[in-house]
Amino acid sequence: MLAVLIFAAPVLLGNADPAPPVQAIPAATPPAPAPIPQAVKAMLDAAIASNNDGEIVTVAKYARAAAPEAAKAIDAQVAAWKAAQEASKRERIEDAGIFDLWHGKAELGGYLTTGNTRDVGVSGAIALTRESVRWRHKVNFAADYKESGGLISREHFLAAYEPNFKFSTRAYVYGATQFESDRFLGYYDRYSASLGAGYSALRGGGFKLDLELGPAYRKTDFTDSTKENSVAARGSVDFGWKLSKAINLTQVASAYVQKVNSTVSSTTALNAKLIGPLAAQLSYAVQYESTPPVGRVGTDTTSRAALVYSF
Repeated sequence: MLAVLIFAAPVLLGNADPAPPVQAIPAATPPAPAPIPQAVKAMLDAAIASNNDGEIVTVAKYARAAAPEAAKAIDAQVAAWKAAQEASKRERIEDAGIFDLWHGKAELGGYLTTGNTRDVGVSGAIALTRESVRWRHKVNFAADYKESGGLISREHFLAAYEPNFKFSTRAYVYGATQFESDRFLGYYDRYSASLGAGYSALRGGGFKLDLELGPAYRKTDFTDSTKENSVAARGSVDFGWKLSKAINLTQVASAYVQKVNSTVSSTTALNAKLIGPLAAQLSYAVQYESTPPVGRVGTDTTSRAALVYSF
């Protein structure tokens, strides 16, 4: 009997009705976002036409509150505007010439007294920055001059250039060259060159923090006729804090650590906007030399009050 069933199975299976095909269940189509009400859309369109980030964020916030059912459509419109802005900015940067995209600030402060004594003090600085897709260039010039009773008591000059190559949104490689002269601090000329790595630890939320570290080489001509050529380690901190729409606090510090003479410098500044591009600034700078020439003090401080013009 078993043998008959085994031989008859193919015949029985061949005559059986085929199994019905499995019907595929169509995927559910997500519902289209609700359209933005006409009045709300007109308000949002006007804000986007202004190209003012703050206004767009504020109007979009209230538009979502007024039409919560259209929140996805509102977010999509704002996202499309941001994408268009980024594409336009990138295209403008890529097409810019070598003299384009520069911005910065010029600082000027000073005082003059007459009568029993005649004192003159002047300080000035220019900081320039050029930002492109991959490169950032920073140029700085600064000078301090003070004369009291016909005798010069301070004469400090600085020029610096730093290119950065950005290989990610936060990390970059830097090169730094700098010239300084301050005979009252103990040196006529000092040349510095450094190459290293930098990292933007904080960006956004009103904060900025850039950290840099790398080897350096320095050549110094001291006022006591000695000369020093030495390898050093360089580190720097560039911190900014936007306290309000009109007030900024900055702290820029750097250190050159070497065997014979190390240098640490720091400048803290409080900047308050006045009218348009003009601002008032109070700053306090400290420079420390670990081994100054004989007869010189190792720490030098400068307090400044100045007007700053941003461009």
